[in-house]
Amino acid sequence: ELVRQGEALKRTEQMVDKMDQDLKTSQKHIQSIKSVWGGLVNYFKAKPPENKPEQNGAPEYYANSKLKEAMTSSKEQESKYQESHPNLRKLDNADNDFSKADLVSSGQRDSYPRNQQLRAYHQKIDNNLDEMSSGLSRLKNLALGLQTEIEEQDDMLDRLTRKVETLDINIKNTDKKVRQL
Repeated sequence: ELVRQGEALKRTEQMVDKMDQDLKTSQKHIQSIKSVWGGLVNYFKAKPPENKPEQNGAPEYYANSKLKEAMTSSKEQESKYQESHPNLRKLDNADNDFSKADLVSSGQRDSYPRNQQLRAYHQKIDNNLDEMSSGLSRLKNLALGLQTEIEEQDDMLDRLTRKVETLDINIKNTDKKVRQL
């Protein structure tokens, strides 16, 4: 949704830039109509190069790299997450039976109690904590990506606000000049 909003902001900024360009052309024509001298000045004045809206401070919009990486990483981990999530996976009776394959490697066995059932529960708790850690890491990356994207769009909104305010003042001045004609 943020990426879509960023694209909409970019298009809006391009339209405001185009409107500003059109307004400058209108002001030039009004000056030509207003007086012969203004027409001569405009005739001999070098034509301003037509700036494409993309060149006016806002290159083509792309979501920030942090957000893209977080979204890609999240999508890659999504199937693994859904398989391991207790509420999303299909629970079967096999989960309740602990086999020796579910236990930790022999190097880590000493850190668990000798009681097999207790050891299995400890291993299950460790596995759940690992899954929680993985999920929190995924959420952290997404949150950081969203934060960066929001900051970039906030800057874009500030820039757009300044442009719109300037355009509004120029439109009012042009309207005033037209009414004087």
